[in-house]
Amino acid sequence: MARSLLTAALIACVLVVSSCRQQSDVAIDPGDSGDYRVTVDPGSFVSTVDNPWLPLLPGSRWVYEGGSGAGRSRIDVLVTQDTRQIMGVDATVVRVTETRDGTIVEDTFDWYAQDRDGNVWYMGEDTSATRGGATTTAGSWEAGVDGALPGIVMKADPQVGQAYRQEYYPGHAEDMAEVVRFDDSLTVPFDSLARVLVTREWTPLEPGVVEEKLYARGVGLVREQHVQGGSGGVDLVTYEPAG
Repeated sequence: MARSLLTAALIACVLVVSSCRQQSDVAIDPGDSGDYRVTVDPGSFVSTVDNPWLPLLPGSRWVYEGGSGAGRSRIDVLVTQDTRQIMGVDATVVRVTETRDGTIVEDTFDWYAQDRDGNVWYMGEDTSATRGGATTTAGSWEAGVDGALPGIVMKADPQVGQAYRQEYYPGHAEDMAEVVRFDDSLTVPFDSLARVLVTREWTPLEPGVVEEKLYARGVGLVREQHVQGGSGGVDLVTYEPAG
């Protein structure tokens, strides 16, 4: 799925199938009637992801924390100096590492690219997670492989009501998002922020689960929280911009 930091809560959701599989009334309509198609023109992409709502400049770091007690987790996000060519596009490689009690439970390399209009595209992920003592790579996918297609994770100019697919690998990765509002302010451990963008995310693969993500200009993601089908969330604790 499109990069979500709420892995612990999602695992809990899977364990409570009866409550999490209920059909949600918050389904998102991306407007393609289920016939999603996208043409990737490498010439329409730029080398830098600098969308102000999701700036992914090499060297930038974010740390998120959430949960409590044994369920408390820390998520470290680093924009690496690496790129990966996907469908002819040089995608920026972002490493996301989740730890609990100092032990890595999930390590993921996400791939992002920005087009000339400023939209940020999600090109896939290479993920490895530890579940019950076993390691799994379930959730890994790459645009252009086995019918998978990229989607948009951040619009160039977000407007309330915009809905879009963030990824498309039928049966494996089908996250969708919608811009739902702009909040006047938000306080997280990192800072007090003004005019925060709020998006809602949903997937037909887990119809009873709905999340919200909150973004601040010039910083990126600052909070992620369940609003249906789960509980808890994570907040931005520290942010170190590139340079």
